[in-house]
Amino acid sequence: MTMSPNEPLLDATSAPLAPDVSEATESNPALLSRGGLVARRFFRQKLGLLGLAALLLLILAAFIGPLLDHYKYQAIDENAFLTGPSSAHIFGTDAIGHDVFAATMHGAQKSIEIGLLVAVFATAVAAIVGAAAGYFGGWTDRILMWFVDLMLVVPSFLIIAILSNKFADNWILFVLLLGAFIWQITARIVRGQTLSMKEREFVAAARYMGVSGWRIIMRHILPNLSSLLIIDATVNVSAAILLEAGLSFFGFGVKPPDVSLGTLLDQAQTAAITSPWLFYFPAGFLILLCLSVNLIGDALRDALDPSAGKAQ
Repeated sequence: MTMSPNEPLLDATSAPLAPDVSEATESNPALLSRGGLVARRFFRQKLGLLGLAALLLLILAAFIGPLLDHYKYQAIDENAFLTGPSSAHIFGTDAIGHDVFAATMHGAQKSIEIGLLVAVFATAVAAIVGAAAGYFGGWTDRILMWFVDLMLVVPSFLIIAILSNKFADNWILFVLLLGAFIWQITARIVRGQTLSMKEREFVAAARYMGVSGWRIIMRHILPNLSSLLIIDATVNVSAAILLEAGLSFFGFGVKPPDVSLGTLLDQAQTAAITSPWLFYFPAGFLILLCLSVNLIGDALRDALDPSAGKAQ
């Protein structure tokens, strides 16, 4: 039996995507694609479904909630200074009359956007750098891995804190700065998987047919690492949200007049005891957001690699 060079084989990292015996007895596996098998396994994970439902609700609240609220996050209610939750202000107001619900939802929007963009950027860089180093080898591998090692030992928090002031008016540059420091470990893992995969028959056949190295990486190697990359991107979302919140809490992240969950926590830290609604609503949203993303990541890991869940 011959294999087309354009038809990737499943290696050890993606073999669990094949239907197992229990699934084959339920329906005709020939009618299910890889995506269908992963979706079936995912929707069997109760915690994963809970996380997905919670994440969707949080996203809807963050982006739809402000449209239904009477107050904008910068609007001031002169009749309500530092008031607790009420029918007029369900999350209360701060010392100058800002609606805490509107501010929390606006801050959540910024945190979600930053988390998603950082995760996509970091995972893409890790995939390209790791695959290039593993496939091309030689000086390409040495230079790229030297750069990875260098990035791993530099004090990332200090560098971000120093450079973030330069990007105060451009949060997209702040996203790139965050993403620049969370891709290195994944790049090393991708490199190791690529080293073993490039010796497989379908890669060798494509190489002998004159297919370029980058085309082989994009069409054959990275698709076989999709399980790893999807899980890594999911984990990076919550990691980026927490990193941004921590930096903003210390004054190195999103700058006023814009807000994120981290800046709201920074502004409310002195009032956490006397006016707890100022602190606990943004903190609770941040916790629920990261928890739901982590539950989805765990469910995706079990769906893409059922053996991992059985081993626990």
